[in-house]
Amino acid sequence: MPRFSSYDSTELAYHVQGSGPPLVCLPGGPARASSYLGDLGGLSRERTLLMLDLRGSGESAVPEDPTSYRCERLLDDVEAFRLHLGLDRMELLAHSAAGNLAALYAARHPDRLDRLVLVTPGLRAVGLETLGFTEAVAARSTQWWYAEAKAAMDAWQEAAARGAGPAEVEPLRTGAAPFAYGRWDERARAHAEAEEWERPDAAAAGFYDAFAPQTSAVRAALAGLDAPVLVVAGALDPAPTPEAAHALAALLPRAEVVVQDATSHFPWLDDPSRFVKTVLTFLGEERPRC
Repeated sequence: MPRFSSYDSTELAYHVQGSGPPLVCLPGGPARASSYLGDLGGLSRERTLLMLDLRGSGESAVPEDPTSYRCERLLDDVEAFRLHLGLDRMELLAHSAAGNLAALYAARHPDRLDRLVLVTPGLRAVGLETLGFTEAVAARSTQWWYAEAKAAMDAWQEAAARGAGPAEVEPLRTGAAPFAYGRWDERARAHAEAEEWERPDAAAAGFYDAFAPQTSAVRAALAGLDAPVLVVAGALDPAPTPEAAHALAALLPRAEVVVQDATSHFPWLDDPSRFVKTVLTFLGEERPRC
């Protein structure tokens, strides 16, 4: 398992998959081990995926300073990772909560990015609301799992709003998991169940603890970002909805949005071939197959 020492000597691990040009990958969760990304639907067949385990998760070490789990503090880990890899500029992919981390990195280090792929990204760093959440949840009402998952979703939102701890929140989050998948089948259930051991409480709670980004400054910096940006949204995803993904793209001068039909928060699981084609086309690496 390759490792490197970050800015404060915390040992961070990363996973290498595939072959081809490098693509640095940041996992969401927040703080979920990068193993949940798999090979991103087969993207590793055309790219070398460099998947970072954020501090305190996966194979990475627990830091001495727990405040270093916070999203904006993790920027220095991403920069240390780039330097370790010897990349002057990089193509970066970030999923879910890590979309906040990637947005902050792009604002601080715009000259270090060639291209940026944001897959169903978080929106807190830019101060956007979760547009259309209620409608997206209601749109799944014909599913057999809806009543139980909706009750868990409502209880999760209420518990999170009052700052409840992981012991209360995590079972509710698990109960609401069907909304994150286009199909609630055996594969989706196994993927969701793995989160229990892939997402450590301390790192997950610390990611947003006292996170208060200066969103106006972040937006101003992103307005000058020259790197092309792809935002991949799932048509069924309640957070972010396609509407929210378009609002995010509107803040970026060279952004495009692709909405994958019949997919939710993990589009590479719901429709891997479409996901891989979308990302490779954006990165300019799609190749004809015989």
